[in-house]
Amino acid sequence: MPYKKGQNWVAQVRINEKRKEKIFPSRKEAIAWESKARSNPEEIWPEKINTVSLFDWSQAYLNYANAQFAYVTYAEKRTMFKRLLKEIDPALPVSELTPGYIQVYITKQKIERSGYAANKDRKNLVAAWNWGMEYMNPKLPGPNNPCQVKKMPEVRSPRYMPPEEDFWKVYKLASGQDRVMLLAFLHLAARRGEIFRLTWEDVDFNADQVRLWTRKRHGGDLEFDWLPMTKMLKKALLWWQKTRPIKDAEHVFLCLEKKNFCMESYGKPFKYRQHFMVNLCERAKVKPFGFHSIRHLTASTLYKLGYMVAAIQSVLRHESATTTAKYIKSLGLEGARSALEALSQQKGRVLIFKPREKNEGENLSQKEKAVSGAVNS
Repeated sequence: MPYKKGQNWVAQVRINEKRKEKIFPSRKEAIAWESKARSNPEEIWPEKINTVSLFDWSQAYLNYANAQFAYVTYAEKRTMFKRLLKEIDPALPVSELTPGYIQVYITKQKIERSGYAANKDRKNLVAAWNWGMEYMNPKLPGPNNPCQVKKMPEVRSPRYMPPEEDFWKVYKLASGQDRVMLLAFLHLAARRGEIFRLTWEDVDFNADQVRLWTRKRHGGDLEFDWLPMTKMLKKALLWWQKTRPIKDAEHVFLCLEKKNFCMESYGKPFKYRQHFMVNLCERAKVKPFGFHSIRHLTASTLYKLGYMVAAIQSVLRHESATTTAKYIKSLGLEGARSALEALSQQKGRVLIFKPREKNEGENLSQKEKAVSGAVNS
């Protein structure tokens, strides 16, 4: 008879001094397999079957992900497979992976972590199986993807965006390289990886522009955009280039901590800096915020200055204006409040909604105007 192991059921059969076990998500499936194994043992113990296991699939996909994606994305997928293979036998043939297995795993992640975390694992599993159906040899079974199970309900908290004064409190406490880095995040509306991979070749002091490389595009290719370099940022970068301790370093920002746990990373570009912002915010006595919140702050500042979505989109380097609109959606709430208050004051009069006017000189470089506007504010 099957026995329970964690969230799954283990079927077991012994024939001719041979013992075989198999894990199932339900007791009913385990009993059915035991019955089939006893009546048709040749189907359970074939002489030899060359098949792809879950472990084979995970290793093949992770090798691809390591070459294709940024390290943070690869690490996320690797951690997901580690969790999965703790719940499901790594030797299980891919042909025997059913949606039931995946649904049990996803449900457990929702309970133990969160609905958002469970759905992220689901997304990575679906992508991995789709890749296997197209590129593995032999290919994974299809066309149905067993990982495409129902999503878990999730509650997403709104992303925190610090007030401008909180950013400057943190900025004033920072020094040296850290202060230059914070300014680069603000004046370039950059993502963490874009700043960490920034090299001196990407900084053009003659043309007053900075090149940012990103994989946040369709297909995951590493692409670049040039952004204007503000006078304030140029002055800071010139100072850092002159005073930096490692003169021949390729990257602009490096790990310079000489503590024991940092020595292996000394002189190398950053990957995470997990506690940097938390510690600074604590010292400044402000609510904690991260690098990506500074990107939101840049977008909100530009919107408050009156720049249109198209100009902000060029600074954030979004392919779609819809994505940019999500960044400034919360800012529209106060605008909506004003509009509704105006409506309440009409008292029977006809209300004419005035559209958002274009900025004077909008036909000039939107990137240059937007960034310089943020600096002058």
